[in-house]
Amino acid sequence: MPSLYTHQSENVRKTVILMTGFLVFIIALGWVFSQALAVPEIIYVAIFVAVIMNVIAYWSSDKIAIALAGAKFVTREEQTELYRIVENLAITTGLPLPKIHIIAAPQINAFATGRDARHAAIAVTTGALQRLDKSELEGVLAHELSHIGNRDILVSTVVVVLAGIIALMSDFFIRSLRFGSNRRGKAGGVMLIIALVAAILAPIAATLIRLAISRQREYLADASGALLTRYPEGLASALAKISADSELMPRAHSGTAHLYIANPFGKGAKTFVKLFQTHPPIEERIKRLRSH
Repeated sequence: MPSLYTHQSENVRKTVILMTGFLVFIIALGWVFSQALAVPEIIYVAIFVAVIMNVIAYWSSDKIAIALAGAKFVTREEQTELYRIVENLAITTGLPLPKIHIIAAPQINAFATGRDARHAAIAVTTGALQRLDKSELEGVLAHELSHIGNRDILVSTVVVVLAGIIALMSDFFIRSLRFGSNRRGKAGGVMLIIALVAAILAPIAATLIRLAISRQREYLADASGALLTRYPEGLASALAKISADSELMPRAHSGTAHLYIANPFGKGAKTFVKLFQTHPPIEERIKRLRSH
């Protein structure tokens, strides 16, 4: 039977592997670009950027995720009932009370972020607060607290920053092709082609990594959250409302989409976006919750 702490050590190990893999990937990408543009200094810049971004990803990725979502910190006096629900769930799990933020958005959604339980934060949309009943809201918040307890949030937030820097490096290289023709002429045509292919495929590879680590963790958090509230129907009912939700998230971002309890792009997501879904089908999640 799954518990909140079943996969903690495994997720910490995966975080180390993930950060190391991205570090090597960024440095390798820098080397390819430096060879293609005949600018050896690029590899040193890539190493510096990779190290710095790993540090930022560990220490500040939660703040970046909160900022990208446009979430605002709220006090107990401003959201007394929300604090009460989160506090009761946190006491049940033995977790510290996370910082609580509100996203001004009509869509029903929420996410958790932070490097560990002592530095965690939960963000909930105004749509969730207004349109979910108490048991449904408890189910959603228990799901997010389960991410914190399972140590999912560190891996998820680290990916936001590291995948982003890969996309920026690729964009920088493609733009440099337009303005760096003198340098480019010194490089071999084969290496230039390899670098161009890498610049196109690297962000896609980073996205696929994000997808791979996201979907199974949603199932785990659903199961753990249901155990926490001892009422799976609460979360199942909330997911059913989310599935039928046609509201839009004003600041939905592909880099942070995997953090949310459900796809922030909503039912109106473009076909291309649907090809890179960060979440398992809601229907399957509801089925699993209601089968226990």
